[in-house]
Amino acid sequence: MRKVLDVDRLAVRHRPDGQPVMHQDWGKLLFIHWRIDPTILRPHIPRSLEIDTYGNSAWIGIVPFTMSDIRGLPPYMPPIPGLDSMHELNVRTYVHHNGVPGVWFFSLDADSTAAVLAARTVYHLPYYSADIDLQGKRKIKYRLKRKDNPPAQFKAAWSVGDPLPKAQPGSREFFLIERYLLYSEYEGELFRARVFHEPYDLHKAELTTLGTTMLEAAGLPQPKTQPILHYSEGVSVDIWMLESVL
Repeated sequence: MRKVLDVDRLAVRHRPDGQPVMHQDWGKLLFIHWRIDPTILRPHIPRSLEIDTYGNSAWIGIVPFTMSDIRGLPPYMPPIPGLDSMHELNVRTYVHHNGVPGVWFFSLDADSTAAVLAARTVYHLPYYSADIDLQGKRKIKYRLKRKDNPPAQFKAAWSVGDPLPKAQPGSREFFLIERYLLYSEYEGELFRARVFHEPYDLHKAELTTLGTTMLEAAGLPQPKTQPILHYSEGVSVDIWMLESVL
């Protein structure tokens, strides 16, 4: 099994060649992470992908956030009213293919039915329709109830703390946060897509409420340990088209 090196993680951080197909602004991101035994994840991950680890452990994450300025590229294409903003939450882990690290999504919930259908069709991602409410600035409340099956819900409140240094290569923060590629699978074929954004400006965060069945809905156990938290006010993101992994 090929080990992922820091140079591999930095390689996917550079802006890809070619023209991106979409722009999005991601905001109010809360990264919630727990350690998880890789053997628990293995049945849920395509055999063509290796599980990416840090500190001899795999990791599972839940990331609630909001999106705005969603539009097709080239940049002169205007936002589409009603489709230019939405809330989202994803359940994820970290994988690699021949040393190219990326994200594997167990689920992505959004409060835009059109966006859910488009993402399922174009990117082969497990999107679900949900009712989502996000309120607050320094003290944030986020509620989600999935409208599709399997049913799932998420309820959290957190406060934003002091700034943190930017994540440095080799650190746990870099491993968890600085991800620039996603994998998906369709009819047994593996795909990936690149994203580009500047490194996250991170803050401490403190959870005051957390109740969720998102992991159970994905067939994963509920962690018994306290999560590791990072918050970012946001980044501006460009997204490239899906491509087959040969």
